[in-house]
Amino acid sequence: MELADKMRIVQELVPGKQVTLAHVIANPDPVLYQKLGLDPATDYTRAAIGILTVSPAETAVIAADVALKASGVTLGFVDRFSGTLIITGSVSEVETSVSAINNYVESKLGFTVCTVTKT
Repeated sequence: MELADKMRIVQELVPGKQVTLAHVIANPDPVLYQKLGLDPATDYTRAAIGILTVSPAETAVIAADVALKASGVTLGFVDRFSGTLIITGSVSEVETSVSAINNYVESKLGFTVCTVTKT
């Protein structure tokens, strides 16, 4: 066996103050709501899903608060252990909230933020 066949890659998270994912899904398929554990009957009419990953993970709670105060989004999921936040709303509401989160954590908390992406 060659060395390349035995190579192992170890991945680890080195927590920093950062937003590593900030994405807006416009007009998602209804099945995506179901797979995420969201109620498609109510959330599908919301037209967009926003997903963020932040570290340290507890920042997801702050991000949820900022999102709710920035626009009329609804919380789909917030996890203070993994740093995941999922919000639903109109496309403009979700975009506004995701941008507000990035702006707040960058300017007030000194985080490094990623670009907001959209599909």
